[in-house]
Amino acid sequence: MYAIVKTGGKQYRVQEGQTLLIERLRDAEGADVTLPTLLIVDGETLLDGDKLAGKGVAATVLAHERGPKLRVVKFKPKRGFKRRNGHRQELTKIQIKSIGAAAAKPKAAAKPKAAAAPKAPAAAKAEEATSGA
Repeated sequence: MYAIVKTGGKQYRVQEGQTLLIERLRDAEGADVTLPTLLIVDGETLLDGDKLAGKGVAATVLAHERGPKLRVVKFKPKRGFKRRNGHRQELTKIQIKSIGAAAAKPKAAAKPKAAAAPKAPAAAKAEEATSGA
């Protein structure tokens, strides 16, 4: 049994018990995460599209790591232009626990409530004068 999951703009083929490095997740080490599933294959059975509703791949975050240092060199001959830059990708190591688990619903972003601004003293007096007449 295996599944195709999508995370960090990339797709991965995963099996239960497998560990892999993916783009950095915001979840803390030891947290359980559910990855969105594109396809589940179980022997002869193939689940995709609408059949995947409510299914996901459960995984545990093992560690947050950094990838190898990559050197980026820019050079233009006959112009004296040389630039060297380095980059290390932020990665997360996860272990797949189960395939086909119930997918957690994404949390809706809470809208901040606008706080009522206190009225200015002059505006409060004008309001009292108009309501009292």
